[in-house]
Amino acid sequence: MPKIKPEDLKKIREQMSRTMSLRDGDARAKITVHMGTCGIAAGARTIMSTLLALTEEEQAKDIILTASGCAGLCSREPMITVELKGQAPVKYVELDEEKTKKIFSDHVLSGTVVEEYALAMGSERLG
Repeated sequence: MPKIKPEDLKKIREQMSRTMSLRDGDARAKITVHMGTCGIAAGARTIMSTLLALTEEEQAKDIILTASGCAGLCSREPMITVELKGQAPVKYVELDEEKTKKIFSDHVLSGTVVEEYALAMGSERLG
């Protein structure tokens, strides 16, 4: 196991701070990357890396990025769920890096659901 460096500790502290802001209600958005075995095999690590880079690029302190296990739709992986404050969560499926960038730009930053990549909103299935 590699040794933890001071810059790693800073990143961990920032990530934990974002998690706490979600609990306190300060976060504007939460993005969950579904990273069960099926999601990882389908490319969820690339999706997570893309989202980490985008949140850092935007210096978005009010966006929580987290991981979860399988969402039960293995054939539709990689998947993310986007939750904006006060809105129903949206589940996006069959993602790649370009789709993820569009979702981040249009939905997470601007509030417009990207329907062509969305499977469901709240408990309602789209399309």
